[in-house]
Amino acid sequence: MSAASATSSPPGISGKKPRVLADLTPLRTSLDYRRLWIGHTVSWLGQAMTALAVSLQVYEITRSSFSVGLVGLCALVPLVVFGLYGGAIADTVDRRKLGLASSAGLCLLSVVLAGAALAGFHRVWLLYTIVALQAMCAALNSPARTSMVPRLLPPEQLPAANALHTVTTTSGMMLGPMLGGLVVGYWGYQAAYLIDAVAFTAALYAMWRLPSMLPIRAEGAPAGRASVLDGLRFLATRPNIRMTFFTDMCAMVLAHPRALFPAIAVVWFGGDAKTTGLLVAAPAVGALLGGVFSGWLGRIRRHGLAILLAVAAWGTAIAVFGLTRNLWLGMFFLAVAGCADTISMVFRSTMLQAATPDEMRGRLQGVFIVVVAGGPRLGDFLAGSVADLTSPQVAVVGGGVACVVAVGLLALKWRNFARYDARSPQA
Repeated sequence: MSAASATSSPPGISGKKPRVLADLTPLRTSLDYRRLWIGHTVSWLGQAMTALAVSLQVYEITRSSFSVGLVGLCALVPLVVFGLYGGAIADTVDRRKLGLASSAGLCLLSVVLAGAALAGFHRVWLLYTIVALQAMCAALNSPARTSMVPRLLPPEQLPAANALHTVTTTSGMMLGPMLGGLVVGYWGYQAAYLIDAVAFTAALYAMWRLPSMLPIRAEGAPAGRASVLDGLRFLATRPNIRMTFFTDMCAMVLAHPRALFPAIAVVWFGGDAKTTGLLVAAPAVGALLGGVFSGWLGRIRRHGLAILLAVAAWGTAIAVFGLTRNLWLGMFFLAVAGCADTISMVFRSTMLQAATPDEMRGRLQGVFIVVVAGGPRLGDFLAGSVADLTSPQVAVVGGGVACVVAVGLLALKWRNFARYDARSPQA
C-alpha cells in the first residue's frame, strides 16, 4: 500500500477496495487452506447431525430430559481438560499428524455409533462414552487445525479466514440439526452416523494433503517440550491476548440469556416450544449474516477497538431484548447480538493467531476452547440463578448492562488494547 493511499484512508481502515460479502481471497490464494476449510465445513455439518441424533437416541431409550442433558456434560469435561493438553500436544508434534489422528478417531467413533445402531445395541452408557471420546478427539483436533491457518495464509487474510470459519460453524449449527432430524426420521440413527463418518473423509483428505506442520520454535527453545503452565505464564504476560479472553467472558458469562428462553417464550410472548426455537435460532441467524456480509472486516486494523465495540453492542442488544415484549422485535435484537458476536470472534481469533508466536499457538488455542466451551455454560448458570432470585427481566437486562459496564472498565484498565494495530501486532 502506498503512502498516499495510507494517508487518505480513515483512521483504523486500510485503503482496500470496499467489499460487502465475505472475502473469499483465502480460498482462492491457498489450495491447502481451501481443502482445510472445505473439509472442516463438511465434517462440522456431519458432527452437528450426529449430536442431534445422539440426543434423540438417548431420549428414545430413557424418556428422560435429564439423561439428554447429561450428554452435554459428557462432552464438556473432556473439552475443557483435553482442550488445554491438546494445545500443548499441538505445540510439540507435527500438527498435520495430530490433525490426521484426531480426525480419524472422530470418523471411527461415528462408525462405532452406526454399527451399534445397525446391530440394535441401544445402550445409554455406550452413547455417553462415545460422546466423551468425540469431545476428546475434537479438543485435540481444534488447536492443531486452527494453529495451522497462520502458516497457510498471510496475516492480512486472517480476518477473512476467521469470518469464513464463522460461516462454517453457524451454518452447521443451523443446518446440521435440521438435516439430522430428517435423516433420523426417514432412515434411522445409523444413517445419520454413517453420513457423519463419510463426511469426515473430507477432513482426512485435507489433512493428508497438507505439508508437515512442526511448530516453529524460537532460537534456543528446547525441542519436544510444551508445558500447559508455560502457555498460561505466557498468557499472563501478554495483556492484549488476555483481553481477548476477558472481553469474551464479559459477553458469554454476564449476558448470555439462552437458559431463560423457554421461560421467556411462555411468560413474555405467550408462546410454546416453537417460540423457544425461534429465540434460540435468532442469534445464530445474526451470526451467519455477520459472516456472510463480512467483507468490510478486512479493512479494519484497530482490532482491539473493534472487539470492545462489538462486545458492547452485544450487551446493549441483549439489554434491549430484555425490555421488549414483541416477539419479532426481540428476535431482531437477538440477531443483532449474534452479528456483534461474529465481529468480536473474527477479531479475537485474528489477534490470537497474529500476535502469538507459532510455538505457543496450540496452547493458546486450547485456552480458547476452554473459554468458548465453559463461558456460555457459566452464563447459563448465572442467568438461571439470577432469574430465580429476581425475575427473567432483571437477569436479561441486568446482564446486558453488566456486560457493557465490565467491558468499559476493562478498556479503562488496559488502554493499549484499544490502540492495537493489526499492521504491527503486539501480544
